[in-house]
Amino acid sequence: MNQVTIIGGGWAGLSAAVHAVNAGWQVRLLEAAPQTGGRARRITHHGLALDNGQHILIGAYRDTLALMRLVGVDTDRYLKRLPLTLCTPNGDGLRLPDLPSPLNLLAGMAGARGWSWGDKWSLIRRALRWQRQHFECPADMTVAELCSGLPPVVLSLLIEPLCVSALNLPSEQASASVFLRVLQDALLGGTGSSDMLIPCVDQSRLFPDAAVQWLKQRGAELVTGHHVEDLSPYLSAPVVLACPPWEASRLTQSINPAWSAQAGALAHTAIATVYVQAHAKVDWPYPVMALRSSALAPAQFAFDKARLSGDKAMQGVIAMVVSASNGDRDQISQAVLAQARDQLGLPQATVLFAVLEKRAAFACTPLTVRPSAQPGAQVLACGDYVHGPYPSTLEAAVRSGIEAVALLKALHMRENTA
Repeated sequence: MNQVTIIGGGWAGLSAAVHAVNAGWQVRLLEAAPQTGGRARRITHHGLALDNGQHILIGAYRDTLALMRLVGVDTDRYLKRLPLTLCTPNGDGLRLPDLPSPLNLLAGMAGARGWSWGDKWSLIRRALRWQRQHFECPADMTVAELCSGLPPVVLSLLIEPLCVSALNLPSEQASASVFLRVLQDALLGGTGSSDMLIPCVDQSRLFPDAAVQWLKQRGAELVTGHHVEDLSPYLSAPVVLACPPWEASRLTQSINPAWSAQAGALAHTAIATVYVQAHAKVDWPYPVMALRSSALAPAQFAFDKARLSGDKAMQGVIAMVVSASNGDRDQISQAVLAQARDQLGLPQATVLFAVLEKRAAFACTPLTVRPSAQPGAQVLACGDYVHGPYPSTLEAAVRSGIEAVALLKALHMRENTA
């Protein structure tokens, strides 16, 4: 069998490994951390199975869902499907009904609470214009420029939450062209594409654990706690770099200095997840609530972990997510705690645990140049930062793994015909 070494065991690396095994390759996967999963994995705090960051999928993430099912994950059981819901605790905001696209979008906008008919009509007109323009715009445009002129309530309760959750940047900095691509796939990608798929289990159970078991059953070699210092010992066969861009940059300095510099030049943004203990009954209309976010109230979303998981041990545990976060862990935790007490009506809430991923996503700004998927003749790369249409998402990571295996097959065919 043809052999391939995959360096990195996050979702991109596991995607590449699974698809490579399916294509008939003998896979050896090397992961520097003690466990697989990368930035979407389980962490345990006082016996609670939490995550190193609260993630959310949408129905348009078809490659991710297909991969999960391939390795035996029951996606209907492990993911709670909800119509796109961006409602604050007082009920203001938008919630799409369970209707075929685009009727669900039109009905949701028409029924948005806290919006005037002028607000709704303004958004409908703008959405129709984007559709006429095939969801395309100048590459140097920001989301703020794209949405200029929309009413403030639409910007604060719809555009900004969508932008920061998808691209992990505020609208003033985020790429409008990438934002439009996400909107197109989510809102016009067919029935269920805009649905929120919220994990009911920890991130490792959601996919990495099942993927590791699936790979081992099929003869793949997986080694954790192994940090690769130099690529030279592995270049007798193809190598797929599925590690973070700064590691990929380090490993390719002598192979392809230009690619290395490109990967190393990517800017990154932080995401904080603050787990709050409510110490009171949590009685929300939905298990996830949108929050009014500001510099002093930085969290954009809150997740009721007990309602999502059905685990009594999670009673009162709220995951509050701060995308594009600024400041240190303690500063963010205290600001989020004040926000929980004020906006969620939880006066006795305390901070249970906080996770701060300082380099959670590459900064998806206009005209950002992302490195290609092939830095060398025998070296491929995958990860959510590699050139592609999506921002830093699980779907981007999974798709990049699929693309790496497609390139691997092409490389093998060229060698056989040479």
